[in-house]
Amino acid sequence: MPYAHPSRDEIKQILLDSQTIAVVGLSEDPSKVSYMVSEAMQQKGYRIIPVNPKATSILGEQCYASLKDVPVPIDIVNVFRRPEHTPPIAKEAVEVGAKVLWLQLGISNEEAATIAEEGGVRIIMDRCIKVEDSILLPHGKA
Repeated sequence: MPYAHPSRDEIKQILLDSQTIAVVGLSEDPSKVSYMVSEAMQQKGYRIIPVNPKATSILGEQCYASLKDVPVPIDIVNVFRRPEHTPPIAKEAVEVGAKVLWLQLGISNEEAATIAEEGGVRIIMDRCIKVEDSILLPHGKA
């Protein structure tokens, strides 16, 4: 089944319903896109949970080696990894009960999409969460 992007209204509702974003591939380097996007989302009121086995803390939050190590429910798994690395992340997102698997702008993988969908996890690919949030919720979630 070919992937179809959720509608703008569906994406807006996902963002409104979400509080916790686990970011796979979040870099400690403030010049990296993953850091800038996550910092902006944090400033908009989302809780960012860094998933990076090589760091201890990013953006003031404790890092976790994998999604399975995150001790709180995850609304969105936001992925900053190359497409070929996304199927195992999709599998882990399903296993931890995440609501949404969001592959950042420029990242798409049909296998990851199938794993997520078959596991009951919504999938968004090739979209920037910061851009979508800014367009759909320009004044925040209030």
